[in-house]
Amino acid sequence: MRLGAAVFLFASLPVWAHHSFAAEYDQKQPLTIKGVVTKLDWMNPHVYFYVDATDNDGKVTHWACEAGNPNALARRGWKKDSLKAGDHVTIQTFRAKDASNTVNARSIVLADGKKIFAGSADDGGPSEDPEAKGPLN
Repeated sequence: MRLGAAVFLFASLPVWAHHSFAAEYDQKQPLTIKGVVTKLDWMNPHVYFYVDATDNDGKVTHWACEAGNPNALARRGWKKDSLKAGDHVTIQTFRAKDASNTVNARSIVLADGKKIFAGSADDGGPSEDPEAKGPLN
């Protein structure tokens, strides 16, 4: 019986595991990304959206942007189609410590100028932007 309980406990550990902001992202590396949304993955434990940003030389960089968890974002008015492929956005982010093109998104400015919160206020990262409150709608 103890062996079965131990196996269940250790098999469940990956489900309990969750990274903090500080484990993956560098608060000293803020980055503003302007680009076009290419995809949205609405899944646990975090929503990811992907953006193609073009620099002044025409070079396109593909970015993976981590947002908060689906439940927290839904409570703020997000829906699965709040960001869609083709949407133009400006994102305030923090870069991944591994220097990959992965960022933690904190706020997003949509093409119409509306600013929305994208991160999780309790993930150990920089605090929420007070200007980015309220639902998307």
